[in-house]
Amino acid sequence: MNRTVILISIVLAFLMISPVIEVEAKVFRLGMIGLDTSHVIAFTRLINDPAKNYGCKVVVGYPGGSPDIPSSANRVDKFTEQLHTEFGVEIVDSIEELCRKVDGVLLESVDGRPHLEQVKPVIAAKKPVFIDKPMAGNLADVIEIFQLARGNNVPCWSSSSLRFSPGIISMRNSKEVGRVIGCAAFSPCSLEEHHPDLYWYGVHGVEILFTIMGPGCESVRRIKTRDNEFVVGIWKDGRIGTYRGIRKGKSDYGALVYGSNGIMQSGRYGGYEPLVVEIIKFFKTGQVPVSAEETTEIFAFMSAADESKAKGGDAVSIAEVITKAKKYNALHRIRKDSR
Repeated sequence: MNRTVILISIVLAFLMISPVIEVEAKVFRLGMIGLDTSHVIAFTRLINDPAKNYGCKVVVGYPGGSPDIPSSANRVDKFTEQLHTEFGVEIVDSIEELCRKVDGVLLESVDGRPHLEQVKPVIAAKKPVFIDKPMAGNLADVIEIFQLARGNNVPCWSSSSLRFSPGIISMRNSKEVGRVIGCAAFSPCSLEEHHPDLYWYGVHGVEILFTIMGPGCESVRRIKTRDNEFVVGIWKDGRIGTYRGIRKGKSDYGALVYGSNGIMQSGRYGGYEPLVVEIIKFFKTGQVPVSAEETTEIFAFMSAADESKAKGGDAVSIAEVITKAKKYNALHRIRKDSR
């Protein structure tokens, strides 16, 4: 046996008796801003579940909270404590500190009004961010958030969990439905005085409508009574989509879909997990599943519905509502720069 053969034999023997060293995959660390909604517990339970092996983990939280919204002020301490004790999540005193400890952010504050200010340090820190509903407290802030994210090359998106419910998102490409000709979506629609009417809960049903119809709505008309909302949207290709907001009687989520091949009832709410799966994909790839343009149109639809209500149900142009919001932002920036 020559020297080379002897050396090879020694190396092979060493490898056979040496312990196998497993390299642990790097965990994508997530931070949550706004611990005043049950979403933070539900999302963390799914994301941090070892059996799911998502490769992501919620590790840091910033409480936030809004004193003038009872459903925020009365729950922020409870959910903050639960997040810390049940999941071992570190609680920090500032968004800037949170950003230094994470790779990505979920902005969960139940109040949409502070979202713009809360997301600014996240974007400055170049952290990809998912923003829960409502994305903001007005259309101008929605547009500003997307502009800031785009200008800083930071992936950013927002969505209701209803969009990804299997029986809803599948309606866009259903053989039984064929090409979607129209849609009548519905959802609960409780109101909150600090937000445009549909932003607070109607947003979920409006997201169903756009998930099935796609973007391209041009004008909106709204009828409001004490217990109901009814909003009619006209799409640029002549299709009609409607949203019914329910405040009395049996409440549920869903839609009746009119298609070239058939008329079908959509599926209903599919829980949080389908959305969480999309959030995980987003953090791993940096690719947003819902465009800024479509989300902007959803909030413009709801803002136009408010204007239509103020005008007694007259049609309101979505393009004009968006233009008005952009002009407001431009004027606001000019005033801020001149100080």
